[in-house]
Amino acid sequence: MDSPLLTLSGVAKNFGDVQALTHVDLKIHPGQVVGLVGGNGAGKTTLLRLMAGVMEPSHGSVMFQNSPVSQMRSKLGVVPESTGLYSRLTAWENIRYHSRMYGIDDNLAWSRVTNFAQSLDLVDALSRHTKGFSRGMRQKTALLRALAHGPEILLLDEPTAGLDVTSARTVRSLVGQLRDEGGTVIYSTHHLAEAQQVCDRIVIVHNGEIRADGSPDELLHITQTANLEDAYVSLTSDKARPRSEDGGKEGKLSKWWRIFLTGRTPKLEEANEDE
Repeated sequence: MDSPLLTLSGVAKNFGDVQALTHVDLKIHPGQVVGLVGGNGAGKTTLLRLMAGVMEPSHGSVMFQNSPVSQMRSKLGVVPESTGLYSRLTAWENIRYHSRMYGIDDNLAWSRVTNFAQSLDLVDALSRHTKGFSRGMRQKTALLRALAHGPEILLLDEPTAGLDVTSARTVRSLVGQLRDEGGTVIYSTHHLAEAQQVCDRIVIVHNGEIRADGSPDELLHITQTANLEDAYVSLTSDKARPRSEDGGKEGKLSKWWRIFLTGRTPKLEEANEDE
């Protein structure tokens, strides 16, 4: 197996007295679609933020190859659950603004974007302003924005949440295309059926811990169950803790999540967000 692109070693994250993650060890290898599966408050979003380098762990390390991931953000493409688009700009202008932040030539970005836009059936909408876009169209635009600079890892936070059946299916199809082309995707979801359909490997997160890590068949084997729902229940039978990832200090940090994508100040973000 190839050397891992992303390595988490002994990672823990605390917010005051709240321990969001406890001693996480995880390796992400090239060419995989890795699902992060867990309920609300399980620790998935905190884990994604650590992987994206927008948070520092309280303990342990998050490395992209041999460097701290916070120094290697250009290697990552991130699609948060809230897309953070400028409503007064066209889809292409949103994407171009983002790619220029990474020093990508407009012609190269356009070539990449139109290739994926065909798969997402969004070519004709690239010249349209994003104000009035459906949630599915905004999500597709955010995907194109994340791919325009040619990242080595794509991180998706609940990418099909709130989408209609057709849009969700299109997003999943693009993830499959990326994998077939050798891409690496981290796919956060609380839908087991979706994880089984899309992911080569599933990491179950519960109460800030990794409870299992393996292919769908491996999870069925280790739990001696017939389906992933039963496997999940078996691995997470203890009571889920109250949701804490978006409260207090973490809520403030979440405002900066989209600034990682857009470079905007919080005031500008709130004024221009088309959500």
